[in-house]
This record gives sequence, C-alpha cells and structure tokens, in this order.
Amino acid sequence: LQGTRLFLDEASVTATENIITAASLAKGTTFLQNAACEPHVANLTKMLISMGAKISGRGTHLLEIQGTDRLSGTEHTIGSDYLEVGSFISLAAVTNSDLWLENVNTDDLIVTESTFRKLGIKFEYHQNKIHVPSDQKLEIVPDLSGAIPKIDDGPWPMFPTDMMSIAIVTATQAKGTILLFEKMYDGRMFFVDHLMSMGAQIVLCDPHRVVVVGPSQLFGTRVQSPDIRAGMALIIAALCARGITTIYNIKQIDRGYENLEIKLQKLGANIRRIQE
Repeated sequence: LQGTRLFLDEASVTATENIITAASLAKGTTFLQNAACEPHVANLTKMLISMGAKISGRGTHLLEIQGTDRLSGTEHTIGSDYLEVGSFISLAAVTNSDLWLENVNTDDLIVTESTFRKLGIKFEYHQNKIHVPSDQKLEIVPDLSGAIPKIDDGPWPMFPTDMMSIAIVTATQAKGTILLFEKMYDGRMFFVDHLMSMGAQIVLCDPHRVVVVGPSQLFGTRVQSPDIRAGMALIIAALCARGITTIYNIKQIDRGYENLEIKLQKLGANIRRIQE
C-alpha cells in the first residue's frame, strides 16, 4: 500500500476507519480530507496511536497518517457509546423514570443535550455520570416568535443521524409540534408508520421530513424493526405504550445495543426475548 492524498465525497465513518487503519502500515504519507470525526473514529485513532501509528489531526476532518513498518500491542479502553447514552436518556424521559448513567464521556453529548432541550428534556452532569430526573416537562420549546422548531442532522459534530429515530419517538410524548428533517440516511423515516399504527400523530411530509404533534397515547401492537436505531425507537415506544408490543427482526437492534433486554430488565422493564 502506498500513501496518497484522498478526499471523501461523504464523511463516512466506516470509510474513514478503514483508510486510517490501512494507511498506518502503508509506505509514505496519506492525507485524508473530509474525514469523519465521530467519537468512535477518534477512539480508534487513539488506539492506533498507542500501537505506534503516526496520525495527526485526531478528532478533525483532516488527517495526516505517516505509514510505519509495524504496530505493537497495547491496552485500550473503549469509550462510552453516545448513541446508547442518548437512547437511555430518551427512554428515561418518556417513561418518567429517574435514571443514572455511569462511565459516560460527557463531552460527546453537547449536541444531544441542546437538541433534547428542544423537546423539554433536561439532565445533569456529575463528572462522568449523568442523572435524568423523573420530573421532565416534555414540552417542545418554540423557536423565536413562536415558530415551529426544527431538529435536523448532519456530519459530526452536528446532531447525529443515528439519533433521529430516537428524537422522533421522544417528540411523540412531548407537548407541542416539531419538524424533524433527516438529511443523511435514505429511508430513515420509513419506520414512522409503525409509530402511527401505535397511535402517534405524525405527518410524513416527504422521505426526509416528518411533523410530530404530541403528546400521543401509544398502544401496543406488532411491529418490525427495519434498522438498528428504528428498532431502539420502537422499544422506547413500546415501553411507554399501553398493552403489549411484539417487535420482530430484533437482530437489527442487536447490532447496536449489547444485551439490551437484560439492561432494561435490571431497570424494571417488562421485556423479554422470545423465539419464533
């Protein structure tokens, strides 16, 4: 492999991770522009550096990787998953639950906090812990002059596309009207029909925009998980709904959430995995 100059037409996480890993052992220097800089990319970069890789620009959209002959072993601790943390914050808020989350990298939650604030969610930082109080108002905050607010996503450090499904289900339990605009992931909005079948008041404007009017009483039904984050959103909806919800295709959810039902059972959720 030979180092070169690369420009990504999309700031792809997986592409960035593969390139920096390969470039670490390539001959010469690789310059990577428009690199993804999500926390998990920076975490991988940190590990490679501890193994002897020569990488500068960690956590930015411009990386310089000087190839080296070999990498050594290392010890590395994987950081907290800001997407899982955000999912549990939403879950606590819509179920009116008091929740503590430990070992959290709070620096990764700045944009999540500001976005959730639009939905009326508030949480507190205690060093590497987060406390979600049970007394959430869950009232959508209007924009200036009383305009309907908007939540939209973008490449990091903007609001992550993987949190959009979580934001939508949260909005169904908040008082008011809000527009959610998905700009990055085709098909993200196509799970909202499941929420609508559960009783959510949602208008699908087009494949990338929905208007949510809340709060809505949700009711249990049979739904199918189309992707990781939509699956987690459906679990959150099920836990604040009346009745029983059966969610199929949960292998999608398992891709992003480890031992999820066990964690939820420890929190008191009435949830179990069943075999078809």
